[in-house]
Amino acid sequence: MLYKNIIISRTDGIGDVVLSLPLAGLLKKMFPKSNIIFLGKNYTKSIIESCSNIDTFIAWDEIEKLKTNDEQVKAFKNLDADIIIHVFPYKKIAQLAKNANIPIRIGASGRYYHWITCNKIVKLSRKNSIYHETQLNLKLLIPLGAKKLFDESEIPLLYGLNKIAPLNEKFKKLIDTKKINIIIHPKSKGSAREWGVNNFINLIESLPSEKFKIFISGTKEEGGAIKKELIDRFPEVIDMTGQLSLEQLISFIAAADGVVAASTGPLHIASALGKYALGLYAPMRPIHPGRWAPIGINSTFLVKEGECNKCRKSVDCECIRGIKPSDVIGKLNEFYIKKMI
Repeated sequence: MLYKNIIISRTDGIGDVVLSLPLAGLLKKMFPKSNIIFLGKNYTKSIIESCSNIDTFIAWDEIEKLKTNDEQVKAFKNLDADIIIHVFPYKKIAQLAKNANIPIRIGASGRYYHWITCNKIVKLSRKNSIYHETQLNLKLLIPLGAKKLFDESEIPLLYGLNKIAPLNEKFKKLIDTKKINIIIHPKSKGSAREWGVNNFINLIESLPSEKFKIFISGTKEEGGAIKKELIDRFPEVIDMTGQLSLEQLISFIAAADGVVAASTGPLHIASALGKYALGLYAPMRPIHPGRWAPIGINSTFLVKEGECNKCRKSVDCECIRGIKPSDVIGKLNEFYIKKMI
């Protein structure tokens, strides 16, 4: 069947949006003549525009600003969509899609309002699932004829993150082609358990400078928070915090060799780009690597074995901090040997 316009609705963070890109890739395979629309937040626009499987970006921020419900419904009607897929469940968007009479409205069974607003319900529970986030996203296409489960090895082929903007020359000059260029991303803006500044200090101190060139990424605020303790301690490390737009961050990751981080947007960007992506995780459900590990051709992760229940109510997670810097160094040395020798 020919569907003219298909909306993917995901209005949350950068990492979550990256993990939704394979869904767009599968839609393009299934319906190559369809216009794939991504409804997202403005701050994730650069991710979406870097994906060759998405044709149109629509900013939810702009629709949300419209003064009346009728105006918002009209905005949805103007998209002339045949299908909307609620990847990130949001009651307001689900109701607007129904009021706009979008013919096929797909939602997960776990949200009660989907039973009222959607006409295609997928039995799906994310919180206790044994499957990866990308696999769960792809399950939402079962009503359109997709198979019930995709193997993780199939997912890297579906990202389509290949429309990369040119990297600014001043950043391009920082890349050392004779070394492994590694971006470390110590902070997470509260979206993930963090490995800890002390561990990153030990990591940087132990990595041989003749083999690795290290960059620190993050927002301006994150850079300020770790400046005295971490950034100022290593003058040879390049501080990139607060200097890169999201578009240029994507381009810089594409130019570098890899990223070391907790479960954050930059880690998943690196993974989708096919770069080395080393994720650091706590074993706690639902934030464990089985659900949120980087999925890519050069992706891997470290997680401390055992239970992590006593950290559940604290962002200061000793389980993730228990990952040894020596284990991270071991992984990076393996990558160095694979790439450089």
